[in-house]
Amino acid sequence: MEKSCTLLIHFDKGSPAIANEIKEALEGNDVPAKIDAMKKAIMLLLNGETLPQLFITIVRYVLPSEDHTVQKLLLLYLEIIEKTDAKGKVLPEMILICQNLRNNLIHPNEYIRGVTLRFLCRLNETEIIEPLIPSVLQNLEHRHLFIRRNAILAVMSIYKLPQGDQLLVDAPEMIEKALSTEQDPSAKRNAFLMLFTCAQDRAINYLLTHVDRVSEWGELLQMVVLELIRKVCRTNRGEKSKYIKIIISLLNAQSTAVIYECAGTLVSLSSAPTAIKAAANTYCQLLLSQSDNNVKLIVLDRLNELKSSHRDIMVDLIMDVLRALSSPNLDIQRKTLDIVLELITPRNINEVVLLLKKEVVKTQTGELEKNGEYRQMLIQAIHSCAIKFPEVASTVVHLLMDFLGDSNVASAIDVVVFVREIIETNPKLRVSIITRLLDTFYQIRAARVCSCALWIIGEYCLSLSEVESAITTIKQCLGDLPFYSVSEEGEATDASNKTPQANSVTVSSRRPAVLADGTYATQSAVSETAFSPLTIVQGSLASGNLRSLLLSGDFFLGAVVSCTLTKLILRLEEVQPSKVEVNKATTQALLIMVSILQLGQSHVLPHPIDNDSCERIVLCMRLLCNTGDEIRKIWLQSCRQSFVKMLSEKQLRETEELKAKAQVSHAQPDDLIDFYHLKSRKGMSQLELEDEVQDDLKSATGEFVKDADDVNKLNRILQLTGFSDPVYAEAYVTVHHYDIVLDVTVINRTKETLQNLCLELATMGDLKLVERPQNYTLAPESSKQIKANIKVSSTETGVIFGNIVYEASNVLERTVVVLNDIHIDIMDYISPAVCTDTAFRTMWAEFEWENKVAINTAIQDEKEFLNHIIKSINMKCLTAQSALDGECGFLAANLYAKSAFGEDALVNLSVEKQADGKLSGYIRIRSKTQGIALSLGDKITLKQKGGK
Repeated sequence: MEKSCTLLIHFDKGSPAIANEIKEALEGNDVPAKIDAMKKAIMLLLNGETLPQLFITIVRYVLPSEDHTVQKLLLLYLEIIEKTDAKGKVLPEMILICQNLRNNLIHPNEYIRGVTLRFLCRLNETEIIEPLIPSVLQNLEHRHLFIRRNAILAVMSIYKLPQGDQLLVDAPEMIEKALSTEQDPSAKRNAFLMLFTCAQDRAINYLLTHVDRVSEWGELLQMVVLELIRKVCRTNRGEKSKYIKIIISLLNAQSTAVIYECAGTLVSLSSAPTAIKAAANTYCQLLLSQSDNNVKLIVLDRLNELKSSHRDIMVDLIMDVLRALSSPNLDIQRKTLDIVLELITPRNINEVVLLLKKEVVKTQTGELEKNGEYRQMLIQAIHSCAIKFPEVASTVVHLLMDFLGDSNVASAIDVVVFVREIIETNPKLRVSIITRLLDTFYQIRAARVCSCALWIIGEYCLSLSEVESAITTIKQCLGDLPFYSVSEEGEATDASNKTPQANSVTVSSRRPAVLADGTYATQSAVSETAFSPLTIVQGSLASGNLRSLLLSGDFFLGAVVSCTLTKLILRLEEVQPSKVEVNKATTQALLIMVSILQLGQSHVLPHPIDNDSCERIVLCMRLLCNTGDEIRKIWLQSCRQSFVKMLSEKQLRETEELKAKAQVSHAQPDDLIDFYHLKSRKGMSQLELEDEVQDDLKSATGEFVKDADDVNKLNRILQLTGFSDPVYAEAYVTVHHYDIVLDVTVINRTKETLQNLCLELATMGDLKLVERPQNYTLAPESSKQIKANIKVSSTETGVIFGNIVYEASNVLERTVVVLNDIHIDIMDYISPAVCTDTAFRTMWAEFEWENKVAINTAIQDEKEFLNHIIKSINMKCLTAQSALDGECGFLAANLYAKSAFGEDALVNLSVEKQADGKLSGYIRIRSKTQGIALSLGDKITLKQKGGK
């Protein structure tokens, strides 16, 4: 059986020391050699060696040594050697060390006394400790504080032994007396801890007697006081009114550790608004005063918990929380914004947005390397604020549009998506947004941002001047046509700009071609690789951003340009009375589309135009040549209506998520209701009165009721043995983040007493047993509750297996009952979560572990199969319901969840209905760790078949 030990030392097993060499070194007079030999002996003992022949040598040659290092090593050696025989009796040779320990306890050197007293704290053998007790008690009054500290701890450890209260009957009285006269903060803390552990009533009495001086005590003692208060109030909630004043007084302590613990204790004991506000203010002060990022993250977690249960109070502190944005750490900034976004109200929205705008402006300085990511978070936060409170959109939208050309593409995408949503939800801002967008369009460098901006231009340019400005802007950004030219003299011709400007470099790619008459020519594609937005020729761009992107081979953008021009021409027909102007604009648009097609079908670029983009551009050309009313309606109205529907569904989905998060609680019909105004207020402080009101509200709304937990508990009981086994066992498994608790009920079904009954468990996977198994004696037909704690280190399906071993009086050998395996389900660790489509795609590209599961199910409906998978693996479907509507025989959906350890789980389901009615396809799982990918794959394989 594994033994517990307080000593952990690295040991190189490659070069084990020989016992004879150690013995020779110990017998010599060389002190450094003795020290080295003792270290080798200790390391061998810690690694399973017994070395019985060394004990007498150590008693003869090491015990008399006066060297402090040798004496310390001697105590470590005595701590780890076996001091009892197989029957639990102390070995006779241990008597030899008792006299040495007694001498050490009265040694004139304070260090020797102190370390010996500390050693006694780790001894469990009563026979060795009993003769030393008088010497230990003498040290309680020693003049040196190091000795007094350890003497108090020694008394506490002796008193906690199985027969300790008989060895030291009056120990609490002596310690209480020492506590009243002690001046050293550390010794005082040890004395109070002894009373708290062994004589709680005396500790409470001492605390209440000196209640006015608690704020003057040392940090260590104050921490123990808070621990005592928590323990007492957890046992008896009615007593908390006595201790609230102590906690409030400790909020002004000098130690930040005490202040933090104090705030946590206050929140756990009281729900009064005054108490919660005091705790929240304390957390905010710690958030600003502490420089350690880990401390800031922990404090933000506490504030997040307060936000969930006491949102009204946290709303008033929103600006204090926002001051944490001054930290350069992205995790702190992200957590701060997450908390703040859920505390926004009409009263504070203007202040919050003003501060966020200032932070956005600060990110333009470029001092920090992660300014781009921080700016992206700020833009998303402002976007969320503007959606919740549309009236603030006008104050931020123009500032954010300056970042459409941001070098951080993700940030620029967030801005353009924000602009797209605001221009629809705030019609008053349409004209100013369109004007600003057309002015800044040339700055955009990312293809995805250009595509979204072009869609906005095509949908929301309504007046004649806007439409004409939009067409002109697009033409300028495309540059001169065609995109490449053919010269019979064999020289490249720059079609976009005859006179290159400063700060621009023209690059030509040449390819020989044979003309119809047999002469040679050169095809030349021209682009500017180093473009400056300030380089302007006669009021137009030297080489536009759209041109650069098209010459890089992005023909999807070419299709978007064609669609935008088509919409603008169709709208121009409605608002322009002159047919000549309309025909001129149509001709120019057709020329642009033809040029894009020519570029895509030429050999200038390494990759030709894709079929989808080609078909789209050709469709736009046909539409401009022959327009019908139905087609016009589809292009000018239906597209925008679909966007409005998408926004309404997004808002509905967010509303449903908020409702799901809200705490639903119900009171029982016969619950007692106390009327606050009819209660006696005599002798109660304002804080206690508020606390009473909050408790009554919680009782009335059923916040204390947790019936669902009791129902779930019955479903989580696992049978470990058969009904015919002499010992019956069943377990209730509780999974809480990093801990698994097995509550095992063992029943003796025989008519005999079972002795040395032991529950032996082992684990497979990333699970680790925390405690050593203990032996129990079980009377006939009696039961025993045994708890086993297991630590979890990752999200992975683990297995717990083992057996029950016991001895019966009529059987010579030990009996073993093998237990059923307990499978720890991955579903206990993961929970549905939400993320944006952009974040999902980014993670999908980054995560390296993928598990591909082929669909094999009896279910014949795609949506039914999707719902079955969602229910089976406890994930959230990110794909909108509107995207899943319709009967086309295909279905693709993205699912997302987060584990208790903060890990992300991504699932993509692609399913197709075959001609015979069966479903086929794949489910792909991606994660950063192998455990989630494999465990989710196994779960899906097990559950996917479904069936009635």
